[in-house]
Amino acid sequence: MATTDIAVEPLYKIEEIMGYLPHRYPMLLVDRILSIEGNIVRAIKNVTMNEPFFQGHYPGKPIMPGVLILEAMAQAGAVLLLARKEYQGMIPLIGAIDDVKLRRPVVPGDQLLTTAELIGVKGSVGRLKAEASVDGQIAATMMMTFKLLREEG
Repeated sequence: MATTDIAVEPLYKIEEIMGYLPHRYPMLLVDRILSIEGNIVRAIKNVTMNEPFFQGHYPGKPIMPGVLILEAMAQAGAVLLLARKEYQGMIPLIGAIDDVKLRRPVVPGDQLLTTAELIGVKGSVGRLKAEASVDGQIAATMMMTFKLLREEG
């Protein structure tokens, strides 16, 4: 998966993203979906000093926690999945995260670009491969296994 940071008109803005994801502030970590092409999604998280986690991670040297970078990648993958008719009404839950590599810090002012690829879904279990970059530099990569649950109600 090659990543390039390109300014393009978003496919989904925040209102549409909130229609797919159950997350809300402060846990909604996708600001824009730039594209969905086949099994690949490209998404943006604008990282600002106003993020609540920066108060404690770390005072005087704000760095986005790696686990939240992984969560942002997972949420981008969830939009890719939930935008498909056959998965609407489902909730993807993280089952396992493998092959994680955190390569560079993400700090206020960065724009985190996620590229996630749906590897496949068999029954209620699926796999996702993702990478996040800032200014063309890879910040994190992962493989994720998820389980699909049907929404109640």
